[in-house]
Amino acid sequence: MTATIIAVGCAALLGTVFFSLRYAWWRGPVDYRQPRILMYHMIREHVPGGRFNKLRVAPAEFERQLKWLIDNGWQFAFLSELADMAGNPKTVVLTFDDGYRDNYTAAHPLLVKYGAKATLFLVVDRFDRDWSTTKKAHHDSGELMREPKLSDAEVRAMLDSGTWELAAHTTTHALLPDLAEADKQHEVAGARAVLEDTFETEVSSFAYPFGIFTDDDVAAVASANYRYAVTTVAGISPDPRADALRLKRVKVSGKEGALGFSICLRTGKRGVLD
Repeated sequence: MTATIIAVGCAALLGTVFFSLRYAWWRGPVDYRQPRILMYHMIREHVPGGRFNKLRVAPAEFERQLKWLIDNGWQFAFLSELADMAGNPKTVVLTFDDGYRDNYTAAHPLLVKYGAKATLFLVVDRFDRDWSTTKKAHHDSGELMREPKLSDAEVRAMLDSGTWELAAHTTTHALLPDLAEADKQHEVAGARAVLEDTFETEVSSFAYPFGIFTDDDVAAVASANYRYAVTTVAGISPDPRADALRLKRVKVSGKEGALGFSICLRTGKRGVLD
């Protein structure tokens, strides 16, 4: 009997520890007057055995997240509207990196359905390009390269709907710190020029590829007259104006579930095990 009680107690303790690490529920809430910037990539089902499934959020899960945000009083904003929303309680900015076609086929109808809006960080030269190898050479399976990308016509339809705004994510999804100055300008300032010319819209925000950047890269973004730039640093920037070119984001991996998502919105971070 004693052994059974000990075993049950140990199992309960391990379960509690796992739950605590999985969700990091103990973190205190961040002031709700500080905007949450959420980071998405793809809205689609997971690929069996896929290396990059953390970048994939199932459409049904994404819809649950949108509904949860609305039910809990969150206001949607474009990243370019961040200054206008300063001090407003419960402002959320949805951002999508790279330019995957499911942003149009899966995310767009749901955003329209719920009256939400999002900022698209688009790679200019996004077709037949395996940018995952730029960061890690052994990530050469071509998994991201095979993912269908947005056509220019689809991007125009998204922008024309008023549901999306356009932002830059470099010309080729390059690793900025590795580039010579001229190449860096091509990736940063050049991407903005091409996007504005192609889609006849203002582009005022930028996302650092892979979330990797140096002070020189921030300077290049500033010299290209971007108003905001987002990183992949997990969290909530306490002062978006002061941190305008180094904004933190709340990572949405597609594996949080409802509880994990709500904790992410409260604290800005996922659990320790994620």
